[in-house]
Amino acid sequence: MGVVQKVENGEFVESNSAASLAQAAKKSQSGNTLDKDAFLQLLVAQMKYQDPLEPTSNTEYISQYATFSELEQMQNMSASMDLFRASALVGQTVLLNVRDGQGRLTQVQGPVDFVTYENNKAYLSIRGDLYSMDDLATVADPKYLEAYKLAAEFLNILNKLPSLENLSVTDRAKVESLGEMYEKMTDYQKEFLTDEEVDTMKKYVAKMKDLVAIAEADKENGEDDGEGDEGGDDEGGDE
Repeated sequence: MGVVQKVENGEFVESNSAASLAQAAKKSQSGNTLDKDAFLQLLVAQMKYQDPLEPTSNTEYISQYATFSELEQMQNMSASMDLFRASALVGQTVLLNVRDGQGRLTQVQGPVDFVTYENNKAYLSIRGDLYSMDDLATVADPKYLEAYKLAAEFLNILNKLPSLENLSVTDRAKVESLGEMYEKMTDYQKEFLTDEEVDTMKKYVAKMKDLVAIAEADKENGEDDGEGDEGGDDEGGDE
């Protein structure tokens, strides 16, 4: 499986997918297990260089081979379970933790479109890119992820607001968007917010309504005063 890298301004830029595949290839190369051929080569070498005065018994060779065969079967079973688990992820929303060549962690989230296999390893296709199964961190319901995302966005806006004492009409758009966001949430999504956070939001909304009402009243009074002054000037001119 080839590793594809983007090129920007004449330099290679490693994508999340490329980083995942590169890390998987590195693990595969560094973690190769002993196969039958390698085991038989070691067995022949052991027989060739054994002490002729104290040769290894046939029973011991058979025992070694039986132990290796059992280990190989366990490894094959483990690989089959991994492939089965990967196949069950098709259609699920997953979260991957991908590290690039410098060790920086990046999270990739999305639905698994299909699973492909190579050398007993599974690779997940997410939005057209392949990622190693080794990078899988979380499998979650889309409703949960959407609710979590909304709650995080909600708290991000709430935490950036000034204190209630320093709240002004200039913050009107943020406060009103916060209230509208909460009203559009489903009951399930609202469960991701604490009672204290909701109560704080309601205080901001109520305070903003008072500030807007005061500002509009001051504006109307100012316009009325202006109209009265203009009338007074006209009367003074006629006299």
